[in-house]
Amino acid sequence: MKNIALAFFLAATPAAAADGIAFITNLKGEVAVDGNARPVLLSELARGQKITVGKDSLASVMYIASGKEYVLKGPNDFLVRDTAILSAAGIPPVTRETDWRASSKVLMQVAQTSAASVRMRSIVQPKADTAPKLLFPIEGSVATLEPTFRWRGPDSQPQGEFTLTIIGQEKPVHVGKSAGGSYRVPSKLRPETEYAWTVASLGNEIGSGRFRTLSSEALTRVARRKPSDKSDFSDRLLFTLMLQEMGATQEAQESWARLALERTDLPELAAFAK
Repeated sequence: MKNIALAFFLAATPAAAADGIAFITNLKGEVAVDGNARPVLLSELARGQKITVGKDSLASVMYIASGKEYVLKGPNDFLVRDTAILSAAGIPPVTRETDWRASSKVLMQVAQTSAASVRMRSIVQPKADTAPKLLFPIEGSVATLEPTFRWRGPDSQPQGEFTLTIIGQEKPVHVGKSAGGSYRVPSKLRPETEYAWTVASLGNEIGSGRFRTLSSEALTRVARRKPSDKSDFSDRLLFTLMLQEMGATQEAQESWARLALERTDLPELAAFAK
C-alpha cells in the first residue's frame, strides 16, 4: 500500500499548461487542489492535478467529454487522470454515468461573469433599484413558449390595471390585462422567433423589451432534461449551465439564485446569479 501511495503522489504533478478535462460540480467541507484550499465551484481540472478531501468532506468531479461524475469522499487524496479519478487509498470513488455535457466555453463564461460581479461589488455597493421597469424577459432567449412576463409598476400604483402587448413580426400578436406585476401568456408563442413587448398603465408606458424563443429542438431538450427540485445538486447545477449555454441567460440567473439560497456555503453561486 505504501508503494501505491508513493506512486500516486509522484504522479500528482501540476498540469497548468494542459487543457481542462474535468470540472468541479459540488463541494462540501475541506477540499484542496494541488495544495490550494477551497477551489471554486465549476473550476476546471487538468490531467495530473491532485485533489485532497478532508474528513467528512466531499468533492464531485465531472469529465467534460464523457459526462461521467466522480464523488470523492475524505479523508483521502485523488489524482485526475485522462478519463478517470485515481484514489490514493486504493478505494475507488463512487461514480455515475450521465448524459450531461458542458463545454469549456460556458464554464469560462460563467467564471468570468462571477469574477466581474465580485470586482464590481468590491468597488461600490449599488443602490436598490425601485424604478418602474420590465423584469422578465428583457434579454437573450427564453426556454418556454408560455413565459410569465414580469414587471415593476410605480410605487404609487402597486395594484392596478396594466396592459401588456406582445409584438411579433412587426404586428401585435397578443394583448392582455393584469391587475398585478405579472402575466402568463394563455397560448403558446412560436419557437425560434423574435418578440417585443410593452407594458402600459393609465396611458403611460412602463417599458419595452425584446426576447427570442428557443428552437423546437432546444425546447424539447430543456423539457426532457429539466430536473426536479429533489434531483442531485449537480444535476440542477448542470441544467443551469445548459440554460446559460443556450442563451436563456435570465432563466439561468434565476436558477443560480435558487441554488445560492440552498447552498449558502458556496458563495460563488450568488456571484454566478449576477
